[in-house]
Amino acid sequence: MPRLLAPTQAWLFGPSVDLTVFAGSALASIAFVLAAPWLGAVGDTPAWAWLLFVVGVDVAHVWSTLFRTYLDGEEVERRPGLYVGAPLAAYAVGVLAYSASPGAFWSVFAYVALFHFIRQQYGWVALYDRKARISAFERRLDAAAVYAATLGPVVWWHANLPRAFWWFVENDFLAGLPTWAGTVALGAHAVVLGAWAVFQGVRIARGEGVQAGKVLLVAATWVAWFGGIVLARDDFAFTVMNVVLHGVPYFALLFRYARGRHAEGGFGAKGVLLRAGLPGFLLFLGVLALLEEGLWDVLVWHDRPVLFGDSGLALESDLMALVVPLLALPQATHYVLDAFIWKAGREPALLNRLGWARGTQGPATSSQAHSAVAIPDVGE
Repeated sequence: MPRLLAPTQAWLFGPSVDLTVFAGSALASIAFVLAAPWLGAVGDTPAWAWLLFVVGVDVAHVWSTLFRTYLDGEEVERRPGLYVGAPLAAYAVGVLAYSASPGAFWSVFAYVALFHFIRQQYGWVALYDRKARISAFERRLDAAAVYAATLGPVVWWHANLPRAFWWFVENDFLAGLPTWAGTVALGAHAVVLGAWAVFQGVRIARGEGVQAGKVLLVAATWVAWFGGIVLARDDFAFTVMNVVLHGVPYFALLFRYARGRHAEGGFGAKGVLLRAGLPGFLLFLGVLALLEEGLWDVLVWHDRPVLFGDSGLALESDLMALVVPLLALPQATHYVLDAFIWKAGREPALLNRLGWARGTQGPATSSQAHSAVAIPDVGE
């Protein structure tokens, strides 16, 4: 008998949270883009949207990594080489790139960020697959679907430069691909995603059903990347579609981890940051993000005097080669550390803190938790 849903559903945080942070993020992004004419947000991203999406989501989610790393003294003592070496290495590379040329710095930064965004979507899907204990073939097909949903629009973007938006700054992505390459990329991405959709139909027809969370995540990934790159016509649409699906699930991950670590007695006096729950957690991160963006504006951009004043400060180019990589360091360090800090195979206690280990309280069933032996590079 055909069955729409698999008898046992694998959820990462629980049905309501998963649906909110994945499918809900995509739907909210679509709603904001469709409402843009009524919100006065056609074209450049207005100040309120910049504060909400760039500062409140994108930059703030970068700072949330603190709860997995530098706010936890025991964690820093456990791996001092990583937590000292990562920012030093990132800063050194940034200074070298900026010294070569500002364009080289922003291109390197943009492509590292792009890799990070793509790998995070793959990580979520791979985690669903591990918890659902599916076949190796289906894992490979799911991975292909995620990479098609992300890389197809990205290749098309490179073949259709310039667009009305960039990743960080103008000309950070390198032009040079012929237009036909973008058409081929979208065709290939449609074939892969079509095959993935057919396979989901086969599962239903065989009576196995589908994993709702994973299917909605793949669909949300395609909506965000295709809609935010191929269909988007201005910076506002790109910004909303780009950052919400990336940042909101990460908040859920870090808040879940921080609560678990705090329950163990972690963070010491800094645990007060969690006593106000999710609102306090987000407020703390928002303040840090706003301070960072204030420094960017005062020292580098000078384009939001209403928010940060008009300092009139103009740094020499040699000094900019030191200042810009320093201001970018929180984000660069986030990119580097996320490739290491979610490796549960190296730290079994990580599963306990997230509520994903056998015998812990959390959204996973015992059979799902049994398969959750590793977190496959969620943030890499």
